[in-house]
Amino acid sequence: MGFLDGRRVLITGVASYRSLAYGIAKAMYREGAQLAFTYQNNKLKDRVRKIANDFGSDIVLPCDVSEDESINDLFLHLSKFWLKFDGFVHAIAYASNDQLNGDYVESITREGFSVAHNVTSYSFVALAKACRNMLSTCSSLVTLTYLGSVRAIPNYNVMGLAKASLEANMRYMARSLGAEGIRVNAISSGPVRTLAASGIMNFKQMLSYCKDKSPMCRNVTIDEIGNVAAFLCSDLSSGITGEVIYVDAGFSVV
Repeated sequence: MGFLDGRRVLITGVASYRSLAYGIAKAMYREGAQLAFTYQNNKLKDRVRKIANDFGSDIVLPCDVSEDESINDLFLHLSKFWLKFDGFVHAIAYASNDQLNGDYVESITREGFSVAHNVTSYSFVALAKACRNMLSTCSSLVTLTYLGSVRAIPNYNVMGLAKASLEANMRYMARSLGAEGIRVNAISSGPVRTLAASGIMNFKQMLSYCKDKSPMCRNVTIDEIGNVAAFLCSDLSSGITGEVIYVDAGFSVV
């Protein structure tokens, strides 16, 4: 018997077996949750279906979070499987590669700024707004952030601003939804070798530096991030909302 038995959770942002969202799905499935998944486009459809099958789920639905119509369609289709569910994991972020390299002031553009904030931050509250009437009174919403939201990390550039926006977004969502029993939190993960991270210049050096400087002298794993997300979606964390939980082997404190 797991601590998520009977819970229904929507997982967004799974791109591969190395994704943070995969580690989260793995932990939640282990603890008894029923899962549904989204994919952004047809290129990812079969890959996400295969991953969903690993977790006993046949609920795999398209969603492009940059389009309100796509978000609304997601929950219209999800309602055919689940009239109510117990939360979702927002593991979605994006900035084009030209925004993530070199000097921040030189690389930033109006369009790049807008896209990064729209996909990375606004999509979190857009999803919550669209499914608010489907969320149970014990629901938990979890998003993923990074230390670049509060420190100037080389080459993270506009994504740092978007993550800062996401964290503020999370706090306002927690305030807005708390009276309905819905909790909203963020996990600030240490660097992990994922497809998304591969777009950041000198990422290998970042991994090495964090390993050397963190109190635990190592990097974290997607399984460790998954365990914390599962905890945040369970009754074990019933008194926690509006928080950024650091899962980074202690790097953020040094």
